[in-house]
This record gives sequence, structure tokens and C-alpha cells, in this order.
Amino acid sequence: MSAGPPPISPLIALLTAARVWDAELTDALKPIGLTTRRYGLLGHIRGRPGISFSELARRSRITVQSAHTAVATLVAAGLVEDSTAHAGAASTLRVTTSGEAVLARAAEAVAALDARLSAALPGVAEALCEAVRRDLGGSSSE
Repeated sequence: MSAGPPPISPLIALLTAARVWDAELTDALKPIGLTTRRYGLLGHIRGRPGISFSELARRSRITVQSAHTAVATLVAAGLVEDSTAHAGAASTLRVTTSGEAVLARAAEAVAALDARLSAALPGVAEALCEAVRRDLGGSSSE
């Protein structure tokens, strides 16, 4: 009996492709001064100014402590403003003008990667977008 090649797991195939494209995104964001995590955090803060650290952590799938550390880095870089009056107070995070400019540059990088992915794997790109819209409740802009 011939063993033959192992079956292709859709999960492993997706994770492999995700790692390849995540590395591409990491390389594209590096000259902008962002990591993928910081890019995501900026997006969440812009999408919901005043977001709480616990909600930011939940959406980013990190701990609240990690969210505080990451936001402190974004504040130090001038990308986010934190007007929280004192510990325990509701946060008043917002993206600064500099943060908006960085997000605009990042959006250009993402669009270029989207175009490359769509050109290289048009069926995969469309299937992924459709799966997110249909099964994960996302919109076409996510």
C-alpha cells in the first residue's frame, strides 16, 4: 500500500498562508514605524475614541497590562493622546494628527499587499473576504 502524500489540511494551509502574508505586512509596516499589533491598536483607537483599555485588550486579544504598555509606546511616539486624568479613570484615548498620517501610510501599504495577494491568488483572496463577510460577521472594509 502506497502512503502517498498527506492530505492537505485547510487549517494548516490557511495558517501557512497567513504567516507568509503576516511577514509581508510586518516588512511593509516597519519603515512606517509600526508593528502589526500597534497598527491594530491604532485602528481600534481611531475606530472608537475613548475606548477602554480592557475593551482595547479584548479586541486585540492581549492582556490589559500589554494594552497599557503598547498605548504608552504609542503615546511616546506621538501617535495617540491619552487624556486620562488618573489611574482608574475612564480612558480618553484618541489618535493624534501624526497617528492619522501614519495610519494613512499603513493603509497604502495594506492596499498594495491586498493588490499583490489578489493578483497572485485571486480565488483565495475572494474566498477569504467572502468567508469573513458570511461567517465571521465582518464587512468588506475589515
